[in-house]
Order: sequence, then C-alpha cells, then structure tokens
Amino acid sequence: MIMPVNSQQSSNLILRAISQGLHRSSTNLNGQKNDKTSIFYINDAHGKSINIERTVAASKAYDSYVSAIKNDTDILKLSSGDIQLGESLKANRVMVEAQNIMGIMASAMGNHEYDTSDHIKELIPHMGYKMLACNINMQPDNPLYGKIEKSYIQEVNGTKYGIIGATPVDLFSRLKYSKLFEELKVDDIENTIQDIQAETDKLKAQGVDRIILLSHVGFGYDQRIAKETDGIDIILGGHSHNLVTGVKYGVNLFNSKSGEPVVITQAGRDGRFVGVLNIEWANNGIIKKVQNNITSTRGFKRNPIARGLFEHIVGRPKVIGEIKSAPPPPANASIDPNPHAYFICDCMKEEFDSDIAMFGAATLRGFFESGKLDTRWLEDISPFKNKMVVVDYSEKELVDALKVSAGSMTSTNNKPGIVYVSGLRYTISEDGQLRSATFIDKNGQEHAIDIKNPRTDKMYKTVLTDFYCQGHDGFTMLKKYDQAQKYDFDMCKCIENHFTRHPEPAEIKDDGRIRVVD
Repeated sequence: MIMPVNSQQSSNLILRAISQGLHRSSTNLNGQKNDKTSIFYINDAHGKSINIERTVAASKAYDSYVSAIKNDTDILKLSSGDIQLGESLKANRVMVEAQNIMGIMASAMGNHEYDTSDHIKELIPHMGYKMLACNINMQPDNPLYGKIEKSYIQEVNGTKYGIIGATPVDLFSRLKYSKLFEELKVDDIENTIQDIQAETDKLKAQGVDRIILLSHVGFGYDQRIAKETDGIDIILGGHSHNLVTGVKYGVNLFNSKSGEPVVITQAGRDGRFVGVLNIEWANNGIIKKVQNNITSTRGFKRNPIARGLFEHIVGRPKVIGEIKSAPPPPANASIDPNPHAYFICDCMKEEFDSDIAMFGAATLRGFFESGKLDTRWLEDISPFKNKMVVVDYSEKELVDALKVSAGSMTSTNNKPGIVYVSGLRYTISEDGQLRSATFIDKNGQEHAIDIKNPRTDKMYKTVLTDFYCQGHDGFTMLKKYDQAQKYDFDMCKCIENHFTRHPEPAEIKDDGRIRVVD
C-alpha cells in the first residue's frame, strides 16, 4: 500500500549521511516552505500498455492517499524516461496519454523516447509534461529542437523545485535508426556530470535549494553523479532496470562533494512497479528523513477509464488463440532460460521455414498466461515492432553471437542479455562462457558444433529482427542487414499465423534448449 510520509504506518529512515547537517539551521523560513515532499515516480515502462493501465490505477490510489495532506506536503509526479517504446505512433500515443492522465510533470528523455523519430512531431503536441535532457546538443533542423529543455523550476505550494533531465550517454548504441539523429550530439559521462553540475548551479543561483535529477543514464552512473556533484538532493533513475527498494547507505544513499545526502531511486522495468519517495527537509533544503516505497502494479486492477481511452486509440483487441499452460516468467528476464521466448522463436522458424530463429532477451517485454490470447496482450509481450529479416549466417558468426550472449551472465546489468533460439541448443556457464552448442535439423537430429573451431563455410538460413541484423547491442557479427531479405511485419504476426495454422491451445514449456551450468 502506498502511504504518505506522515502516516503512522510509514517507517521513516533517518539518514546517517547528515548526522551533522541537521544542526546547521533551526529557523523555519517564516513558514514559506513545506518541510515534506512526496514523489510518485515511474521509469522504463517500455510501452507496456496493460501494465501502464495498472500504473494509472496505482497513481489514482496515490492521489486518494495524499489528498488529505497535499496542503502541507508538496506532491510531485515524475518520470525517468523509456515510457514509450518502438515505432508505433498509436502505441506511443497511449503512453503519452497515460502520463497525462497520471499528471506526470516532467520526464527524462530515455533512449526509447527517440524511437518514433518519424512521428515525434505528432506526439509532442499531446505531451502535457516537460521533456528534459541537459546533456544533448542539436541543430535547429532536428525535429526535437526547442522541444527538450535542460531543466526547469516546478513550483508546488509556493516551494520551488529544480528539475533536471539527463539522457543516456550510450544513446546511439541503443537506437535502431541512429542515422536519423546524426545532428544530435550526446555528451559522454564525464561531460554529462559537468552538464548536470552546471544546471544545478544555475538553479541554485535562482534561489532553488531542492534539486531533483531525472536520470536515464543507469544506476552505476547515478552513483557517480551523486558523489561527484554538489547540490543535487534526489536522483530518480532509469535505463539499467534496477529495482531499488528502501534506502541503504552506500547503495542508493550517498554524500555529495560537500557532504550533503543524495538519495537514488529506480523502479525496475516494464511497468511492473511504481515508486513513492517521501522526504522531510531541514530548513536549508537538506534532506532530513527519507522513505522509499516500491509497489508492484500487479496489485492494481487495470484502470477502466485508461483502458477505454487506449482501446479508442489502438482499437479493440481480437482473440487470436489460446494458451493451455505456461510457466511463470523468469526471475531475471535478461539471463534466465525462457520458455516464453522459445515459443516465439519456434513460431518465427516455422513462419520462414528457416534453419534457425533467434532474438535477444531485450526484445521480450512480457510473457504468456493460460487462457485466451488477444492482440493487445501479444503486443505487450513484444511491443518494439522490429521487422523480420532472413539472412544466411556462418557457423562461426552464430557461435560468436552465442559467446556475446554468454557474456551477459557477468556483464554490468546483464547486458545485452542472452540470445533465445530455435534450431539450436547451447550451454553457458555462470562465469559467462559458452560451453557447447548443437544444431538441430528439421528432422530433429542434433549435430554438435565445434565452438573452438566453428566453420566459416557452413551456412544457416536464419530469421531474426532487423534490430539485431543491424549489429546492435554488441552483436556486430550479425551485421548483415544489407544482405538480408526483409519483411514488413514483426514477430507478433508470426505468432498470429502460428495459431491460424494450429488452432489448438498451445502448451509453453521449457525443453532445456538453453542450459546454465556452474
């Protein structure tokens, strides 16, 4: 349950980071400022429209809880980006309207806010919130020019809050169509830290002493920013998909360069969670007490008003098939074997009668459940709308891709995630090594692959998404987009076609095609 900071059920955590700072001031500024703030925050919803309906319901519940104390507690609603996802104008319009319904005041520019480069001009007029990024520079002919601010001042109950945004420093490695933004420059992390400090200093010079950074640079960099800047109080984070619960010194609570406390939050990925950060301030704008609540959106029913509006935008869903049984989703969606992904790969392989089908873990944003499967749920599973391509890869190129996949076991934030397959079996170790690989032919016969000396003359007809065929996410060995046969539909269409050919209910289960060993 989401509760405000002054509720009897809340357990305020006194920050040891400011054990001395509390004695710096004892005046109350003549009652001009509330000493309590409650922030409803979201990040990395990734176009998950069903979860965003639950998030809207959570937002409405939060509103009811804080309605009685909003005169003496400042209420903010903020986003750290990647609420949108993919190229669908309608799907992204849904996410814009969701943020409007919730009353989001500002959002960082996540990498997926750049996905709709062709349609961004159509989306911007609908945004009832500010888009922020202090670490980008662009030319006047860029469609985003003049639409993104570095920072701004949000006033609530007479109290001024400085809100700064930061976009990913690895933006161009995350964009499928980065060439569309050639005139947009993103600073590296060193310069981004300087950008953030400059905006903080500017806001401080205007008398603002409560500074919030909406960051989409990742948890590790957020920790650096907290320690290497001065004047920021709160970092609402995103991009790395961490689920940061509570407040722990040295994890998401740090001292700034001048010794003042900085708290960091992040609410996971895919709209599965929302956060509420409750703050009590000393009179000089230094945090005195903090409470960080993380709440699962699964505990909320889909908001009917939001659901009706969204279906008006994207159309009513149609049932395409039935799932007889399915396991629960994996605990770690980046590196755990995933039968839900196997089923999709099988549908892709069947659709194109290929030797192999594959896609990366980052492609999948949901899971199947037993019961009727409709188009709305299906597109929540894979909302990117990345198109299918077919291309021949050598045994060596595929083995190299599997080695990158295996490296996700030990990489930061388990990036880029393991590769899911059909037509292959492989084993990886917990220390990030590829141990074995086997090709399964169309007769079900297994053929061992020599992973130490894979052949360059043995080719396999492979279906994958255009994103990976362009070599993104570190899969440079798959960069053969110019040689690929291209199709104007995504993996969701492959699943629909599967149920047309096989109308019986599908059983989704783990057949052991990917194994993780010690």
